[in-house]
Amino acid sequence: MKRILVDTGPLVAIFSPQDRQHETCVHTLRELPGPLLTCWPVITEAAWLLRPAPRAVQQLLGIIDGGFLELLPLAGAEAPSIAKIMQKYEDIRPQLADAALVYVADREKIETIFTLDRRDFAIYRSGRGHTLRIIPEVE
Repeated sequence: MKRILVDTGPLVAIFSPQDRQHETCVHTLRELPGPLLTCWPVITEAAWLLRPAPRAVQQLLGIIDGGFLELLPLAGAEAPSIAKIMQKYEDIRPQLADAALVYVADREKIETIFTLDRRDFAIYRSGRGHTLRIIPEVE
């Protein structure tokens, strides 16, 4: 089964019907195998961005481990590795959520990410030097 990471942008767009990427993300979501995978820094960032809509935050939290969205664990001992990723890409000022996703993608050998942040995720590389396949693909 293909495993896919999800970044903050699509989660916010899915729970925000007024978001300009809402339709694209909902359409993409329908075509993906579940569950999508993410980590707590992404959920925290999404909840912060969704804070004007408390119901959306509740919905986001409600889908965790319900077959739609699964959290990959991050242990405290992994923080130095995530910090190294942030340092490596400091010229593009990576967010903690991005660095955590790059780290878990490498750790879990996941090759695909559902993100709207094409600029940064086209630059990030795994420890093996690979880029992540970004969806949705744009023409």
